[in-house]
Amino acid sequence: MKPLPVDVLIPTRNRPAALAVTLAALGAQSGGPLRIVVSDQSDGASVYDDAQVTAVLRYLVARGHPVEALRHLPRRGMAEQRAFLLAQAQAPCCLFLDDDVILEPDLVERLYRSLVAQGCGFVGSALHGLSYLGQVRPWQEHIAFWDGPVLPEVVRPGGRAWARHHLHSAANLFHVQGRLGLTRDSERHYRVAWIGGCVLFDTARLRECGGFDFWRALPPEHCGEDVVAQLRVMERYGGCGLIPSGAYHMELPTTVDTREVDAPQVLLGGDDTACGQDRTV
Repeated sequence: MKPLPVDVLIPTRNRPAALAVTLAALGAQSGGPLRIVVSDQSDGASVYDDAQVTAVLRYLVARGHPVEALRHLPRRGMAEQRAFLLAQAQAPCCLFLDDDVILEPDLVERLYRSLVAQGCGFVGSALHGLSYLGQVRPWQEHIAFWDGPVLPEVVRPGGRAWARHHLHSAANLFHVQGRLGLTRDSERHYRVAWIGGCVLFDTARLRECGGFDFWRALPPEHCGEDVVAQLRVMERYGGCGLIPSGAYHMELPTTVDTREVDAPQVLLGGDDTACGQDRTV
């Protein structure tokens, strides 16, 4: 089968068991082999010393997926880690995937198809937190669909579009897609503030917008670096979310221990304006 023109880029640290699960889900993806690049910044022993990770890496290679298992130290923060991964990308599209995410078997193919069809800078799948299935939060279920092509938008912290991020909390998106009866055959694209954990970029456009080279402007301990990159790409080329999502969060404790420095607030701040009209459901 012809390889899918997607490189999967996975930053990881101190999570061998979760990484093994994430990788196993990639091994079951439809659409052709994927080149997978893992960058490990674990304290002490590498995740590649773990028998579970080793077994899944062998499985991926046996299934025809080229794999690069890299060790990237010293740690200089998540933005620098992502910049390092982006430098390894060779394919026209790159999927930044967290190391604690389970993907449905056709999700990467669906994301790629959407990115090509929309011609925008990124398409992402927000993560479902299934431990929250019993919590229905209608006040956080506002969704604004793109009924036409995805267009560039300027979104900034504190602006009127910033509240869109509540849709991605807990199991809100899962409840919305169920309530609307959306399936793979009726998937939609919607406006986002940002998407955490599973985002497919047009590689050239991400690089053109600076990628994660802003890491030098941040202290090593920071958060929100993925948000900054997405907002910059969205401003120039547009970006959207895909529903139904098909990505599930393992809901593990964060490995980013210190979060006082929020990259979007530090580097962007300000207000936002958006193109066109939101459609509310």
